[in-house]
Amino acid sequence: MTTTADDVWQLLRELVQAQKETERRFQETERVLKEQSLETERRFQETERVLKEQSLKTERRFQETERILKEQSRKTDRQIKQVSEQIGKLGNRLGEFVEWQVRPSAVELFRERGIDVHELHSDVSVKRVDGGLEVDLLVVNDTEVVLVEVKSKLTQRDVDEHLERLSKFKKFMPRYQNMKAYGAVAAMVVSDEVANYAYSKGLFVLAQSGENMTITNTKEFKPQVW
Repeated sequence: MTTTADDVWQLLRELVQAQKETERRFQETERVLKEQSLETERRFQETERVLKEQSLKTERRFQETERILKEQSRKTDRQIKQVSEQIGKLGNRLGEFVEWQVRPSAVELFRERGIDVHELHSDVSVKRVDGGLEVDLLVVNDTEVVLVEVKSKLTQRDVDEHLERLSKFKKFMPRYQNMKAYGAVAAMVVSDEVANYAYSKGLFVLAQSGENMTITNTKEFKPQVW
């Protein structure tokens, strides 16, 4: 088959047409890709905006929650403080009540145990340069003195603190230096465990029995002398 000049020109025209079609498709593809890229960017920006809004909302909610928790904490602290103050006042009143229960019977109770006291001093406080002490009740005669610590509910710690008080008593109140000093604890509520602990330390224990205060130690009890 002989190729003529017309065939050659026809082939060239087809090649040019194919090239134009390829260029058109490339441009179309490029346009589609640009549109897709722009759409992706737009969606990304929208997603970023939504995430920022959600983050801001979450931060505001967190701050509000933190504010509410702090306010609740402050309210709880105030309530705890108020309750503690009320309990403290109640404890003081109960202590005062027990002290008023002990006062009328203290002299007679110790006389029954062979300690012939005849004076009673309440709320004794001593302050010196090197320290001091406080005694709820001091029951005295010419040769003996009883230091009574009064509590609404007696604990082992109360007993230990009174023992320390007794060890310092004659140092801070030397006028009693040549007298026999005894220790006693009195309370409305005294557990057997704490009472036994006080007995073992040589202390008298005064407790409520009906409407009266009594010394709960046995008649054979021998008190510690300080």
